[in-house]
Amino acid sequence: MKQPATTSTAAPLPDEQATRLLMQLLAIPGPSGGERKVVEFLRQQLGKAGVSSSELKTDDAQRRSALGGEVGNLVLRLPGTVRGPRRMLSAHLDTVPICVGTKPVKRGQRIEAADPQAGLGGDDRAGVAVLLSTALSILRNKLPHPPLTFLWTVQEEAGLHGARNVRLSALGKPQLAFNWDGNLANRLTIGATGGYRMQIQIRGIASHAGGHPEKGVSAIVIASLATADLVEHGWHGLIEKGRQRGTSNIGVIAGGVATNVVSDLVNIKAEARSHDPAFRKRIVREIERAYRRAVKKVRSSDRRRGEVDIQGHLDYESFLLSKDDPSVLAAAAAVEAAGSDVDFAIANGGLDANWLTAHGIPTVTLGCGQNEIHTAAEWLDLEEFHRARRIALHLATTTSNAK
Repeated sequence: MKQPATTSTAAPLPDEQATRLLMQLLAIPGPSGGERKVVEFLRQQLGKAGVSSSELKTDDAQRRSALGGEVGNLVLRLPGTVRGPRRMLSAHLDTVPICVGTKPVKRGQRIEAADPQAGLGGDDRAGVAVLLSTALSILRNKLPHPPLTFLWTVQEEAGLHGARNVRLSALGKPQLAFNWDGNLANRLTIGATGGYRMQIQIRGIASHAGGHPEKGVSAIVIASLATADLVEHGWHGLIEKGRQRGTSNIGVIAGGVATNVVSDLVNIKAEARSHDPAFRKRIVREIERAYRRAVKKVRSSDRRRGEVDIQGHLDYESFLLSKDDPSVLAAAAAVEAAGSDVDFAIANGGLDANWLTAHGIPTVTLGCGQNEIHTAAEWLDLEEFHRARRIALHLATTTSNAK
């Protein structure tokens, strides 16, 4: 697994400085679509290290995203001082809503949110800090390095919109790519599931629930029957059909206006996931069939029925990199150089690597100390964070025969 390599002996940014940058990043609000303040902080820090505006640019990913947004992906390209394939390091800027306004506190080798009801945002400000620390280490110490691209993406948490809409021409054709977004620094995530999102609208017929309920068609009843159908037949939650595996979830149901009105409108958001694209499509078909069957089961006294409209789109396709992929080999060598054994993993959630790989840039994802993400119990492991920084610097400054 190990490769011949030439490594810079210069030390990375001191741990205390990197921790301070991480604490500052964690405290900056930046939900999906609202990442401008985080971008401004990165511009400020990199500008102090001598990065020019021609080297640091934002693209227009937010204009092509369904969310809109304040700003696009931030890209820093550095010309190489030594020969070698261009490497790209990436992380996403946004956090989930529970983390907005967090106040991080350091307790030993852990960072937590001061408010026990708030999330921390280590997903993925830890990754953002790994990239920033790596870039600053190279710039301040004038470390030799091959051509480098640093990519900070927007709107990952809301559907990988930044990676999906990135301007590939801005990246400089990287041949090796590494993404920081996860737990253990030695864990290499080389594959991830594919995800499909659905918007389901049920239109019933309103009537007075006390005076003439029989004249109405309840959209809520239709939704309930369809969901029960999915559960009964094993198409909701964890789905196991022979050797095929996947998941589905009815995540949002909104409808009804009053208890004395038979509801005439329900809006539902659902999803289906599987590492097998064909099986994921079957899950989607089963969800659609369940709702169409439910519509037929509910009629008013004059034999009228409701209607269902189902829209959906692919959020991201599944992928699986070979352990012989050049990026996987390089990442494994960096983990081993840091004194750790390599732990290969496949994710059941989406990553920026899904879309980067789909764009023709096979990308391996590494951890950076995140724990209990998307919850109020979230915390960050500083030992893993600093180990991730050493691995990142190795990948950014070590030349090897990986092609």
